[in-house]
Amino acid sequence: MPASKARAEDIAARLSALGLATRVEEHTRYTSIESEVPELLPADSWREVLEVVAEADRFGLLASSLTGRTLWAAVRRAVPATGDVRGPGHQQ
Repeated sequence: MPASKARAEDIAARLSALGLATRVEEHTRYTSIESEVPELLPADSWREVLEVVAEADRFGLLASSLTGRTLWAAVRRAVPATGDVRGPGHQQ
């Protein structure tokens, strides 16, 4: 398992352990972790949640009166260490 995927799964598992249901999605360049945040999350839990998402490459909180609060984190996928990373049409 790539290190980036393991990191994303670890973040999701730690958020789940704090009582948040998580969704993990694979994308081309990153893996995303999302979780709905309950309105009455205690301050101590917020500290723990922030410590967990700080392990990601990026994170944030989307808040809306229509959809509630969604916490998100993104872990960049590893760039190949060998081979032609320039893409098709750029070979010499």
